[in-house]
Amino acid sequence: MLNSLEQIFYGLSLAVLPQNLLYAFMGCVLGTLVGVLPGLGPITTIAVLLPLTFQASDPLGAIIMLASIYYGAMYGGSTTSILLRVPGEAASVITCIDGYEMAKQGRAGPALSIAAIGSFIAGTGSVIALSFVGPAFAKFAVSFGPPEYFALAIFGLVLSATIGGGSPARGFCMVLLGILFGLVGTDTVTGVERFAMGVPALADGIDLVPLLMGLFGLGEILYNLEQKGELSVLTSKIGRLLPNREEWKESAGAIGRGSVLGFLVGLIPGGGAIIGSLLSYSVEKKLSKTPEKFGRGAIAGVAGPESANNAAASSSFVPLLTLGLPGNAVTAVLFAGLLIQNVQPGPLMLVKNPDIFWGVIASMYVGNVMLLILNLPLVGLWVQLLRVPVWILGPAVLLVAIFGTYSLRSNWTDVSLLMIAGGAGYVLRKAALDAGPFAMAFILANIMDTSLRQALLMGDGNIAIIVSRPLSASIIGVTAVVVIYTVYSYFKAGRAKKYERPDNS
Repeated sequence: MLNSLEQIFYGLSLAVLPQNLLYAFMGCVLGTLVGVLPGLGPITTIAVLLPLTFQASDPLGAIIMLASIYYGAMYGGSTTSILLRVPGEAASVITCIDGYEMAKQGRAGPALSIAAIGSFIAGTGSVIALSFVGPAFAKFAVSFGPPEYFALAIFGLVLSATIGGGSPARGFCMVLLGILFGLVGTDTVTGVERFAMGVPALADGIDLVPLLMGLFGLGEILYNLEQKGELSVLTSKIGRLLPNREEWKESAGAIGRGSVLGFLVGLIPGGGAIIGSLLSYSVEKKLSKTPEKFGRGAIAGVAGPESANNAAASSSFVPLLTLGLPGNAVTAVLFAGLLIQNVQPGPLMLVKNPDIFWGVIASMYVGNVMLLILNLPLVGLWVQLLRVPVWILGPAVLLVAIFGTYSLRSNWTDVSLLMIAGGAGYVLRKAALDAGPFAMAFILANIMDTSLRQALLMGDGNIAIIVSRPLSASIIGVTAVVVIYTVYSYFKAGRAKKYERPDNS
Protein backbone atom coordinates (compact mmCIF):
# COMPACT_ATOMS: atom_id res chain seq x y z
CA MET A 1 0.00 0.00 0.00
CA LEU A 2 2.74 2.44 1.03
CA ASN A 3 4.81 1.54 -2.01
CA SER A 4 1.85 2.20 -4.30
CA LEU A 5 1.30 5.61 -2.72
CA GLU A 6 4.96 6.46 -3.23
CA GLN A 7 4.70 5.44 -6.88
CA ILE A 8 1.55 7.54 -7.33
CA PHE A 9 3.35 10.61 -5.97
CA TYR A 10 6.25 9.80 -8.29
CA GLY A 11 3.83 9.69 -11.20
CA LEU A 12 2.21 12.96 -10.11
CA SER A 13 5.63 14.65 -10.02
CA LEU A 14 5.96 13.71 -13.70
CA ALA A 15 2.36 14.50 -14.67
CA VAL A 16 2.51 18.08 -13.33
CA LEU A 17 5.60 19.00 -15.35
CA PRO A 18 4.65 21.95 -17.61
CA GLN A 19 5.10 20.04 -20.88
CA ASN A 20 3.03 17.08 -19.63
CA LEU A 21 0.28 19.39 -18.35
CA LEU A 22 0.20 20.93 -21.83
CA TYR A 23 -0.05 17.48 -23.48
CA ALA A 24 -2.85 16.51 -21.08
CA PHE A 25 -4.73 19.74 -21.76
CA MET A 26 -4.41 19.33 -25.55
CA GLY A 27 -5.63 15.75 -25.28
CA CYS A 28 -8.59 16.72 -23.07
CA VAL A 29 -9.64 19.50 -25.45
CA LEU A 30 -9.27 17.27 -28.51
CA GLY A 31 -11.06 14.39 -26.76
CA THR A 32 -13.98 16.58 -25.74
CA LEU A 33 -14.10 18.04 -29.25
CA VAL A 34 -14.21 14.68 -31.04
CA GLY A 35 -16.71 13.39 -28.48
CA VAL A 36 -18.98 16.36 -29.18
CA LEU A 37 -18.71 16.28 -32.97
CA PRO A 38 -20.84 13.46 -34.46
CA GLY A 39 -18.96 11.27 -36.91
CA LEU A 40 -15.62 11.51 -35.15
CA GLY A 41 -14.55 9.47 -32.17
CA PRO A 42 -11.52 8.53 -30.08
CA ILE A 43 -10.47 5.71 -32.43
CA THR A 44 -10.50 7.95 -35.50
CA THR A 45 -8.69 10.81 -33.78
CA ILE A 46 -6.01 8.73 -32.05
CA ALA A 47 -5.37 6.79 -35.26
CA VAL A 48 -4.96 9.99 -37.28
CA LEU A 49 -2.67 11.57 -34.67
CA LEU A 50 -0.38 8.53 -34.25
CA PRO A 51 2.24 9.86 -36.72
CA LEU A 52 2.50 13.12 -34.77
CA THR A 53 3.53 11.21 -31.64
CA PHE A 54 6.44 9.78 -33.62
CA GLN A 55 7.87 13.30 -33.80
CA ALA A 56 7.44 13.93 -30.05
CA SER A 57 10.71 14.09 -28.10
CA ASP A 58 9.01 12.98 -24.88
CA PRO A 59 7.33 9.53 -25.03
CA LEU A 60 5.44 10.15 -21.79
CA GLY A 61 3.89 13.38 -23.06
CA ALA A 62 2.80 11.71 -26.32
CA ILE A 63 1.10 8.81 -24.51
CA ILE A 64 -0.54 11.20 -22.01
CA MET A 65 -2.06 13.13 -24.91
CA LEU A 66 -3.42 9.98 -26.59
CA ALA A 67 -4.84 8.68 -23.31
CA SER A 68 -6.45 12.07 -22.60
CA ILE A 69 -8.15 11.99 -26.00
CA TYR A 70 -9.66 8.61 -25.13
CA TYR A 71 -11.23 9.44 -21.78
CA GLY A 72 -11.94 13.03 -22.89
CA ALA A 73 -14.17 11.66 -25.66
CA MET A 74 -16.13 9.76 -23.01
CA TYR A 75 -16.99 13.13 -21.44
CA GLY A 76 -17.78 14.98 -24.67
CA GLY A 77 -19.88 12.22 -26.21
CA SER A 78 -22.77 12.90 -23.84
CA THR A 79 -23.38 16.41 -25.26
CA THR A 80 -24.60 15.28 -28.68
CA SER A 81 -26.43 12.32 -27.15
CA ILE A 82 -28.46 14.66 -24.96
CA LEU A 83 -28.99 17.59 -27.36
CA LEU A 84 -29.12 15.80 -30.74
CA ARG A 85 -29.98 12.21 -29.90
CA VAL A 86 -26.86 11.32 -31.88
CA PRO A 87 -24.01 9.72 -29.89
CA GLY A 88 -20.78 11.69 -30.27
CA GLU A 89 -19.01 8.37 -29.80
CA ALA A 90 -20.22 4.78 -29.53
CA ALA A 91 -20.10 4.47 -25.73
CA SER A 92 -22.65 7.31 -25.36
CA VAL A 93 -25.31 5.61 -27.48
CA ILE A 94 -27.29 4.53 -24.41
CA THR A 95 -27.29 8.13 -23.07
CA CYS A 96 -29.47 9.14 -26.04
CA ILE A 97 -32.47 7.33 -24.58
CA ASP A 98 -33.11 9.33 -21.42
CA GLY A 99 -30.75 12.27 -22.01
CA TYR A 100 -32.64 13.45 -25.08
CA GLU A 101 -35.99 13.03 -23.31
CA MET A 102 -34.71 15.20 -20.45
CA ALA A 103 -33.65 17.88 -22.96
CA LYS A 104 -37.11 17.80 -24.56
CA GLN A 105 -38.57 18.43 -21.11
CA GLY A 106 -36.34 21.49 -20.62
CA ARG A 107 -33.90 19.61 -18.36
CA ALA A 108 -30.88 19.65 -20.67
CA GLY A 109 -28.77 21.45 -18.03
CA PRO A 110 -29.16 18.83 -15.28
CA ALA A 111 -28.64 16.03 -17.84
CA LEU A 112 -25.39 17.57 -19.11
CA SER A 113 -24.09 18.39 -15.63
CA ILE A 114 -24.89 14.99 -14.10
CA ALA A 115 -23.16 13.35 -17.08
CA ALA A 116 -20.04 15.46 -16.46
CA ILE A 117 -20.10 15.04 -12.66
CA GLY A 118 -20.76 11.30 -12.90
CA SER A 119 -17.93 10.99 -15.41
CA PHE A 120 -15.59 12.88 -13.05
CA ILE A 121 -16.46 10.78 -9.99
CA ALA A 122 -16.25 7.48 -11.92
CA GLY A 123 -13.08 8.46 -13.77
CA THR A 124 -11.31 9.58 -10.60
CA GLY A 125 -12.43 6.56 -8.59
CA SER A 126 -11.38 4.25 -11.40
CA VAL A 127 -7.92 5.82 -11.58
CA ILE A 128 -7.47 5.46 -7.81
CA ALA A 129 -8.40 1.77 -8.07
CA LEU A 130 -6.16 1.43 -11.13
CA SER A 131 -3.20 2.72 -9.08
CA PHE A 132 -3.48 -0.30 -6.79
CA VAL A 133 -4.87 -2.94 -9.15
CA GLY A 134 -2.33 -2.26 -11.93
CA PRO A 135 0.81 -3.30 -10.03
CA ALA A 136 -0.99 -6.38 -8.63
CA PHE A 137 -1.94 -7.37 -12.19
CA ALA A 138 1.67 -6.86 -13.30
CA LYS A 139 3.03 -9.06 -10.50
CA PHE A 140 0.50 -11.74 -11.34
CA ALA A 141 1.28 -11.50 -15.07
CA VAL A 142 5.00 -12.11 -14.45
CA SER A 143 4.08 -15.72 -13.62
CA PHE A 144 2.45 -16.12 -17.04
CA GLY A 145 4.22 -18.49 -19.41
CA PRO A 146 3.68 -19.02 -23.16
CA PRO A 147 0.66 -21.35 -22.63
CA GLU A 148 -1.07 -18.71 -20.47
CA TYR A 149 -0.38 -15.92 -22.95
CA PHE A 150 -1.71 -18.01 -25.82
CA ALA A 151 -4.86 -18.88 -23.83
CA LEU A 152 -5.37 -15.26 -22.78
CA ALA A 153 -4.98 -13.99 -26.36
CA ILE A 154 -7.57 -16.53 -27.54
CA PHE A 155 -9.91 -15.42 -24.74
CA GLY A 156 -9.59 -11.75 -25.71
CA LEU A 157 -10.25 -12.48 -29.37
CA VAL A 158 -13.29 -14.62 -28.61
CA LEU A 159 -14.76 -11.89 -26.42
CA SER A 160 -14.11 -9.21 -29.03
CA ALA A 161 -15.79 -11.38 -31.67
CA THR A 162 -18.86 -12.26 -29.62
CA ILE A 163 -19.54 -9.53 -27.08
CA GLY A 164 -20.97 -7.02 -29.57
CA GLY A 165 -24.29 -8.84 -29.78
CA GLY A 166 -24.28 -9.30 -33.57
CA SER A 167 -23.75 -12.46 -35.57
CA PRO A 168 -20.96 -14.56 -33.96
CA ALA A 169 -20.04 -15.84 -37.45
CA ARG A 170 -19.30 -12.30 -38.62
CA GLY A 171 -17.22 -11.58 -35.54
CA PHE A 172 -15.15 -14.75 -35.91
CA CYS A 173 -14.63 -14.08 -39.62
CA MET A 174 -13.20 -10.65 -38.79
CA VAL A 175 -10.91 -12.23 -36.18
CA LEU A 176 -9.64 -14.86 -38.62
CA LEU A 177 -9.07 -12.19 -41.26
CA GLY A 178 -7.11 -10.12 -38.74
CA ILE A 179 -4.91 -13.08 -37.82
CA LEU A 180 -4.24 -13.78 -41.50
CA PHE A 181 -3.13 -10.19 -42.17
CA GLY A 182 -1.17 -10.07 -38.93
CA LEU A 183 0.96 -13.04 -39.99
CA VAL A 184 1.98 -11.47 -43.31
CA GLY A 185 5.75 -10.99 -43.52
CA THR A 186 8.89 -12.91 -42.67
CA ASP A 187 8.66 -15.69 -40.12
CA THR A 188 10.95 -14.70 -37.23
CA VAL A 189 11.79 -18.37 -36.51
CA THR A 190 12.36 -19.89 -39.97
CA GLY A 191 13.06 -16.73 -42.01
CA VAL A 192 10.49 -17.83 -44.60
CA GLU A 193 8.06 -15.28 -46.06
CA ARG A 194 4.41 -15.88 -45.19
CA PHE A 195 1.50 -14.63 -47.32
CA ALA A 196 3.71 -11.91 -48.85
CA MET A 197 2.90 -13.09 -52.40
CA GLY A 198 6.37 -12.06 -53.58
CA VAL A 199 5.74 -8.36 -52.90
CA PRO A 200 8.95 -6.83 -51.44
CA ALA A 201 6.99 -4.19 -49.50
CA LEU A 202 5.20 -6.97 -47.57
CA ALA A 203 8.37 -8.82 -46.58
CA ASP A 204 8.52 -6.92 -43.27
CA GLY A 205 4.78 -7.30 -42.73
CA ILE A 206 1.90 -4.84 -42.94
CA ASP A 207 2.67 -1.67 -41.00
CA LEU A 208 0.32 -1.20 -38.07
CA VAL A 209 -0.11 2.59 -38.06
CA PRO A 210 -1.27 3.16 -41.69
CA LEU A 211 -3.57 0.15 -41.37
CA LEU A 212 -5.28 1.47 -38.22
CA MET A 213 -5.43 5.03 -39.58
CA GLY A 214 -7.11 3.77 -42.73
CA LEU A 215 -9.59 1.42 -41.06
CA PHE A 216 -10.69 3.72 -38.25
CA GLY A 217 -9.79 7.15 -39.60
CA LEU A 218 -10.32 7.35 -43.35
CA GLY A 219 -13.02 4.69 -43.41
CA GLU A 220 -15.13 6.59 -40.87
CA ILE A 221 -14.55 9.94 -42.59
CA LEU A 222 -15.53 8.57 -46.01
CA TYR A 223 -18.67 7.04 -44.55
CA ASN A 224 -19.69 10.27 -42.82
CA LEU A 225 -19.05 12.41 -45.90
CA GLU A 226 -21.75 10.60 -47.85
CA GLN A 227 -24.36 10.95 -45.14
CA LYS A 228 -27.01 13.49 -46.12
CA GLY A 229 -29.04 15.80 -43.97
CA GLU A 230 -28.08 18.32 -41.31
CA LEU A 231 -28.32 17.88 -37.59
CA SER A 232 -30.28 20.44 -35.61
CA VAL A 233 -29.53 21.18 -31.99
CA LEU A 234 -32.57 20.68 -29.80
CA THR A 235 -31.86 23.77 -27.72
CA SER A 236 -29.22 26.48 -27.62
CA LYS A 237 -30.30 27.61 -24.13
CA ILE A 238 -29.20 25.20 -21.45
CA GLY A 239 -31.05 26.89 -18.61
CA ARG A 240 -30.64 25.54 -15.06
CA LEU A 241 -27.37 23.63 -14.96
CA LEU A 242 -27.17 21.89 -11.59
CA PRO A 243 -29.58 19.07 -10.66
CA ASN A 244 -32.06 19.63 -7.84
CA ARG A 245 -32.11 17.64 -4.59
CA GLU A 246 -34.39 14.91 -5.95
CA GLU A 247 -32.24 14.47 -9.06
CA TRP A 248 -29.10 14.23 -6.92
CA LYS A 249 -30.78 11.54 -4.83
CA GLU A 250 -31.77 9.53 -7.91
CA SER A 251 -28.29 9.86 -9.42
CA ALA A 252 -26.04 9.06 -6.45
CA GLY A 253 -26.59 5.31 -6.39
CA ALA A 254 -26.47 5.08 -10.19
CA ILE A 255 -23.09 6.84 -10.28
CA GLY A 256 -21.66 4.51 -7.62
CA ARG A 257 -22.94 1.32 -9.24
CA GLY A 258 -21.96 2.47 -12.73
CA SER A 259 -18.44 3.28 -11.53
CA VAL A 260 -17.89 -0.19 -10.03
CA LEU A 261 -19.53 -2.05 -12.91
CA GLY A 262 -17.65 -0.08 -15.56
CA PHE A 263 -14.32 -0.61 -13.81
CA LEU A 264 -14.82 -4.38 -13.64
CA VAL A 265 -15.94 -4.60 -17.29
CA GLY A 266 -12.91 -2.59 -18.43
CA LEU A 267 -10.55 -5.12 -16.81
CA ILE A 268 -11.77 -7.87 -19.14
CA PRO A 269 -9.98 -8.18 -22.50
CA GLY A 270 -12.68 -7.62 -25.09
CA GLY A 271 -14.85 -5.55 -22.75
CA GLY A 272 -14.94 -1.78 -22.77
CA ALA A 273 -16.93 1.41 -22.34
CA ILE A 274 -19.78 0.36 -24.66
CA ILE A 275 -20.50 -2.86 -22.79
CA GLY A 276 -20.13 -1.09 -19.43
CA SER A 277 -22.72 1.57 -20.30
CA LEU A 278 -25.20 -0.99 -21.64
CA LEU A 279 -24.91 -3.18 -18.54
CA SER A 280 -25.23 -0.16 -16.25
CA TYR A 281 -28.45 0.95 -17.93
CA SER A 282 -29.92 -2.55 -17.60
CA VAL A 283 -28.96 -2.74 -13.91
CA GLU A 284 -30.41 0.69 -13.10
CA LYS A 285 -33.69 -0.11 -14.82
CA LYS A 286 -34.03 -3.40 -12.92
CA LEU A 287 -33.18 -1.83 -9.55
CA SER A 288 -35.38 1.25 -10.01
CA LYS A 289 -38.62 1.55 -8.05
CA THR A 290 -40.07 3.35 -11.08
CA PRO A 291 -38.73 1.48 -14.13
CA GLU A 292 -41.49 3.00 -16.26
CA LYS A 293 -39.60 6.34 -16.14
CA PHE A 294 -36.70 4.86 -18.10
CA GLY A 295 -36.93 5.94 -21.70
CA ARG A 296 -38.96 8.97 -20.64
CA GLY A 297 -36.28 11.11 -19.02
CA ALA A 298 -34.95 9.18 -15.99
CA ILE A 299 -31.79 10.92 -14.78
CA ALA A 300 -30.43 7.60 -13.47
CA GLY A 301 -30.47 6.45 -17.11
CA VAL A 302 -27.91 9.16 -17.82
CA ALA A 303 -25.86 9.03 -14.60
CA GLY A 304 -25.26 5.26 -14.57
CA PRO A 305 -24.14 4.69 -18.19
CA GLU A 306 -22.00 7.86 -18.29
CA SER A 307 -20.23 6.82 -15.09
CA ALA A 308 -19.75 3.28 -16.37
CA ASN A 309 -18.22 4.26 -19.71
CA ASN A 310 -15.68 6.56 -18.05
CA ALA A 311 -14.73 3.98 -15.42
CA ALA A 312 -14.31 1.35 -18.13
CA ALA A 313 -12.18 3.70 -20.24
CA SER A 314 -9.73 4.09 -17.35
CA SER A 315 -9.63 0.44 -16.25
CA SER A 316 -9.09 -0.77 -19.84
CA PHE A 317 -5.50 0.48 -19.41
CA VAL A 318 -4.85 -2.41 -16.99
CA PRO A 319 -4.76 -5.27 -19.56
CA LEU A 320 -2.99 -2.94 -22.01
CA LEU A 321 -0.14 -1.81 -19.73
CA THR A 322 0.30 -4.89 -17.52
CA LEU A 323 -0.45 -7.77 -19.91
CA GLY A 324 0.42 -6.14 -23.23
CA LEU A 325 -3.02 -7.09 -24.52
CA PRO A 326 -5.36 -4.40 -25.90
CA GLY A 327 -8.81 -4.81 -24.38
CA ASN A 328 -10.77 -3.08 -27.17
CA ALA A 329 -10.36 -1.24 -30.46
CA VAL A 330 -9.30 2.06 -28.84
CA THR A 331 -6.61 0.49 -26.68
CA ALA A 332 -5.47 -1.44 -29.77
CA VAL A 333 -4.68 1.92 -31.38
CA LEU A 334 -3.03 3.10 -28.14
CA PHE A 335 -0.95 -0.08 -28.25
CA ALA A 336 0.41 1.11 -31.61
CA GLY A 337 1.20 4.49 -30.02
CA LEU A 338 3.27 2.80 -27.32
CA LEU A 339 5.18 0.76 -29.89
CA ILE A 340 5.94 3.91 -31.92
CA GLN A 341 7.61 5.30 -28.79
CA ASN A 342 9.62 2.06 -28.36
CA VAL A 343 7.66 1.21 -25.23
CA GLN A 344 6.68 -2.45 -24.91
CA PRO A 345 3.58 -2.83 -22.70
CA GLY A 346 3.50 -5.95 -20.56
CA PRO A 347 4.42 -7.38 -17.13
CA LEU A 348 7.93 -5.87 -17.24
CA MET A 349 6.73 -2.35 -18.03
CA LEU A 350 6.81 -1.42 -14.35
CA VAL A 351 10.50 -2.36 -14.31
CA LYS A 352 11.61 -1.05 -17.70
CA ASN A 353 9.35 2.01 -18.07
CA PRO A 354 8.02 2.98 -14.62
CA ASP A 355 7.94 6.64 -15.65
CA ILE A 356 5.51 5.86 -18.51
CA PHE A 357 3.34 3.56 -16.38
CA TRP A 358 2.95 5.84 -13.36
CA GLY A 359 3.09 9.08 -15.36
CA VAL A 360 0.12 8.03 -17.52
CA ILE A 361 -1.92 6.85 -14.51
CA ALA A 362 -1.18 10.04 -12.54
CA SER A 363 -2.03 12.20 -15.55
CA MET A 364 -5.56 10.78 -15.41
CA TYR A 365 -6.09 12.44 -12.03
CA VAL A 366 -5.11 15.77 -13.56
CA GLY A 367 -7.04 15.08 -16.76
CA ASN A 368 -10.31 14.39 -14.91
CA VAL A 369 -10.10 17.78 -13.19
CA MET A 370 -9.41 19.48 -16.52
CA LEU A 371 -12.34 17.72 -18.13
CA LEU A 372 -14.75 18.72 -15.38
CA ILE A 373 -13.75 22.36 -15.90
CA LEU A 374 -14.01 22.02 -19.69
CA ASN A 375 -17.38 20.30 -19.70
CA LEU A 376 -19.43 22.22 -17.14
CA PRO A 377 -18.71 25.96 -17.50
CA LEU A 378 -17.95 25.74 -21.24
CA VAL A 379 -20.91 23.59 -22.28
CA GLY A 380 -22.36 26.49 -24.33
CA LEU A 381 -19.18 26.61 -26.43
CA TRP A 382 -19.37 22.89 -27.21
CA VAL A 383 -23.00 23.31 -28.26
CA GLN A 384 -21.96 25.92 -30.84
CA LEU A 385 -19.32 23.55 -32.26
CA LEU A 386 -22.11 21.15 -33.21
CA ARG A 387 -22.76 23.43 -36.18
CA VAL A 388 -19.42 22.62 -37.87
CA PRO A 389 -20.37 20.77 -41.10
CA VAL A 390 -18.84 17.37 -41.79
CA TRP A 391 -17.87 18.39 -45.34
CA ILE A 392 -15.38 20.86 -43.85
CA LEU A 393 -14.13 18.60 -41.06
CA GLY A 394 -13.73 15.46 -43.19
CA PRO A 395 -11.26 16.74 -45.83
CA ALA A 396 -9.18 18.41 -43.10
CA VAL A 397 -8.80 15.12 -41.23
CA LEU A 398 -8.06 13.35 -44.53
CA LEU A 399 -5.15 15.71 -45.28
CA VAL A 400 -3.74 15.32 -41.76
CA ALA A 401 -3.86 11.53 -42.15
CA ILE A 402 -2.04 11.53 -45.50
CA PHE A 403 0.72 13.93 -44.47
CA GLY A 404 1.07 12.22 -41.10
CA THR A 405 1.46 8.79 -42.67
CA TYR A 406 4.09 10.01 -45.12
CA SER A 407 6.04 11.73 -42.33
CA LEU A 408 6.52 8.42 -40.49
CA ARG A 409 9.04 6.92 -42.91
CA SER A 410 8.84 9.23 -45.96
CA ASN A 411 7.47 6.20 -47.77
CA TRP A 412 4.67 6.38 -50.35
CA THR A 413 4.01 2.67 -49.81
CA ASP A 414 2.60 3.58 -46.40
CA VAL A 415 0.32 6.16 -48.02
CA SER A 416 -0.88 3.51 -50.49
CA LEU A 417 -1.59 1.17 -47.59
CA LEU A 418 -3.46 4.00 -45.86
CA MET A 419 -5.69 4.46 -48.92
CA ILE A 420 -6.35 0.73 -49.33
CA ALA A 421 -7.14 0.37 -45.61
CA GLY A 422 -9.39 3.46 -45.82
CA GLY A 423 -11.36 1.89 -48.66
CA ALA A 424 -11.61 -1.36 -46.70
CA GLY A 425 -12.76 0.53 -43.60
CA TYR A 426 -15.45 2.29 -45.63
CA VAL A 427 -16.70 -1.01 -47.10
CA LEU A 428 -16.77 -2.61 -43.63
CA ARG A 429 -18.70 0.37 -42.26
CA LYS A 430 -21.24 0.14 -45.10
CA ALA A 431 -21.61 -3.59 -44.52
CA ALA A 432 -22.13 -3.01 -40.78
CA LEU A 433 -19.05 -5.10 -39.95
CA ASP A 434 -17.06 -4.14 -36.85
CA ALA A 435 -13.37 -3.55 -37.57
CA GLY A 436 -12.52 -3.81 -33.85
CA PRO A 437 -12.09 -7.62 -33.78
CA PHE A 438 -9.95 -7.37 -36.95
CA ALA A 439 -7.62 -4.78 -35.35
CA MET A 440 -7.23 -6.78 -32.14
CA ALA A 441 -6.54 -9.99 -34.05
CA PHE A 442 -3.99 -8.20 -36.25
CA ILE A 443 -2.06 -6.99 -33.20
CA LEU A 444 -2.34 -10.28 -31.29
CA ALA A 445 -1.46 -12.51 -34.26
CA ASN A 446 2.30 -12.45 -33.62
CA ILE A 447 1.83 -12.78 -29.86
CA MET A 448 -0.34 -15.85 -30.43
CA ASP A 449 2.08 -17.29 -32.97
CA THR A 450 5.15 -16.80 -30.78
CA SER A 451 3.52 -17.99 -27.55
CA LEU A 452 2.10 -21.10 -29.27
CA ARG A 453 5.51 -22.07 -30.66
CA GLN A 454 7.19 -21.52 -27.30
CA ALA A 455 4.49 -23.58 -25.59
CA LEU A 456 5.02 -26.41 -28.08
CA LEU A 457 8.77 -26.31 -27.41
CA MET A 458 8.07 -26.53 -23.66
CA GLY A 459 5.80 -29.51 -24.24
CA ASP A 460 8.09 -31.33 -26.70
CA GLY A 461 5.64 -30.71 -29.50
CA ASN A 462 2.58 -31.78 -27.52
CA ILE A 463 -0.18 -29.14 -27.67
CA ALA A 464 -1.77 -30.71 -24.58
CA ILE A 465 0.56 -28.53 -22.48
CA ILE A 466 -1.91 -25.66 -22.95
CA VAL A 467 -4.65 -27.56 -21.10
CA SER A 468 -2.32 -29.35 -18.68
CA ARG A 469 -1.41 -26.17 -16.76
CA PRO A 470 -4.16 -25.01 -14.33
CA LEU A 471 -4.27 -21.33 -15.30
CA SER A 472 -4.17 -21.76 -19.08
CA ALA A 473 -6.67 -24.64 -18.85
CA SER A 474 -9.03 -22.44 -16.82
CA ILE A 475 -8.81 -19.63 -19.38
CA ILE A 476 -9.47 -22.05 -22.25
CA GLY A 477 -12.42 -23.49 -20.31
CA VAL A 478 -13.96 -20.04 -19.77
CA THR A 479 -13.38 -19.26 -23.45
CA ALA A 480 -15.24 -22.41 -24.48
CA VAL A 481 -18.16 -21.52 -22.21
CA VAL A 482 -18.34 -18.02 -23.72
CA VAL A 483 -18.39 -19.44 -27.27
CA ILE A 484 -21.08 -22.02 -26.49
CA TYR A 485 -23.27 -19.54 -24.60
CA THR A 486 -22.97 -16.87 -27.30
CA VAL A 487 -23.81 -19.24 -30.15
CA TYR A 488 -26.70 -20.76 -28.17
CA SER A 489 -28.12 -17.32 -27.28
CA TYR A 490 -27.84 -16.12 -30.87
CA PHE A 491 -29.69 -19.09 -32.35
CA LYS A 492 -32.26 -19.07 -29.53
CA ALA A 493 -33.02 -15.40 -30.23
CA GLY A 494 -33.22 -16.12 -33.96
CA ARG A 495 -35.64 -19.00 -33.42
CA ALA A 496 -37.83 -16.92 -31.10
CA LYS A 497 -37.98 -14.16 -33.70
CA LYS A 498 -38.83 -16.65 -36.46
CA TYR A 499 -41.79 -18.11 -34.59
CA GLU A 500 -42.97 -14.84 -33.13
CA ARG A 501 -46.51 -14.13 -34.23
CA PRO A 502 -47.33 -10.63 -35.45
CA ASP A 503 -49.53 -8.56 -33.19
CA ASN A 504 -52.84 -8.10 -34.99
CA SER A 505 -54.45 -6.00 -32.30
